[in-house]
Amino acid sequence: MPKFKLHVRVALLITGLSLLFIFIFTSIQLKNHLERLSSYNKYRARVGTIIVKTTLEMLLKDMQTEEVLSGIFEAAIESFSKEGVVEKISVISMNGVVLATNDAIVKEFGESKRDLDTYQNLSRESGQSSWFYSAINEKTRVIDIFIPLSVDLAPKYIVKLSFSIVNMSQAIVDTLIPISLTVIAVVIGNLFLGFVLLKTVVWPVEVLNAATKEIASGNLDLKVAIKTNDEIQELGETFNEMTIALKRMKERAENANPLTKLPGNNVIREEVENRIKRSNLFVAIHLDLDNFKMYNDRYGIAKGDEIIKFTSRVLDGAIKSSGNAGDFLGHEGGDDFFIITTPDKADAITQKIIHDFDSEITGFYSQEDRDAGYIIEKDRRGETAKFPLMTISMAGVTNQLRPVSSYAELTNIAVSIKVKAKQEKKSNFILDRRNA
Repeated sequence: MPKFKLHVRVALLITGLSLLFIFIFTSIQLKNHLERLSSYNKYRARVGTIIVKTTLEMLLKDMQTEEVLSGIFEAAIESFSKEGVVEKISVISMNGVVLATNDAIVKEFGESKRDLDTYQNLSRESGQSSWFYSAINEKTRVIDIFIPLSVDLAPKYIVKLSFSIVNMSQAIVDTLIPISLTVIAVVIGNLFLGFVLLKTVVWPVEVLNAATKEIASGNLDLKVAIKTNDEIQELGETFNEMTIALKRMKERAENANPLTKLPGNNVIREEVENRIKRSNLFVAIHLDLDNFKMYNDRYGIAKGDEIIKFTSRVLDGAIKSSGNAGDFLGHEGGDDFFIITTPDKADAITQKIIHDFDSEITGFYSQEDRDAGYIIEKDRRGETAKFPLMTISMAGVTNQLRPVSSYAELTNIAVSIKVKAKQEKKSNFILDRRNA
């Protein structure tokens, strides 16, 4: 099935509606005008009947020969036709002879006998004497009026008048100008409507469609500028916000730690700077594992990766159960992690971490090492030494007691706090409570 572009469909819709409107308007105009013409023609027929009957009866007051009357009737018919009193008129004697007529069909085919029969049938059906009889032909929409002309109170001649009740040709001519003006107005109006729709709907949609394809191709720096002061402009602004969010998500994904999928250093720095910029109270917690390198040396890198994944699960679980919805968890690399929470949640989160970490970390050691409570491995100088099972040290820095102006200042403060935390030789959390 062929696909039509939006502007083509809009053009087809406007064209279709225009044609429908023009058709309906034209039909209504013609119908109304035909009704007016019909009423006018019926009125004209009544007036014409009176004029013809009165005039011809006056001509018959002085009885003359039919040869003379024929000429008089011809002159009268010519006058009636010229003045527009009648359309078609014939004067027929009671024996069926046409004395005068302006009807070409009667002249050529001589239908006077049928007209006389029609008159007689109408008079019989009426059942009473009348000064005229009429019949309407519904197919041709013509009214035939038969007027008896009497001499010495006896019908002597029959006058047949024919009037068109409806004249389609005349109706079309009469309504041509208003219909033409309406068509012109509709065309101009729809051109304006089409321009407005193109500018306020079609063009913005096409811009958004093209921009979406650009975004899909990886161009996340693209921005759209739509000024329609309506929901479409809001959609464009939302689209721009979406591109910013996508770009941020892409950067986070590229910066995420491949092992834990947690945000890396760039995102951690951005989160800290954003909270400083918004003047939010926070506690930034640096976390790392004690004796992790020795575990790696003894059990291998693969087992060390399991420890890192386990630690990320413990931290994430502690934040979800004891922290805030907006708390942040990042992975600086290796066994170093980073949490941002609020001062009121820091103790609860860290206590949960200590409990869960210490409860489960022994399961990553062999039974022999668990029973001994340590592992024997070479230290940094290459000498064999005993190393306790892993613990987790946490150093907290907050801006609740003193201002922190940057991520760099925060990390500098955390260094000395982390040293103190590691000196405890157990899983613990130390918060910097200095106010200067």
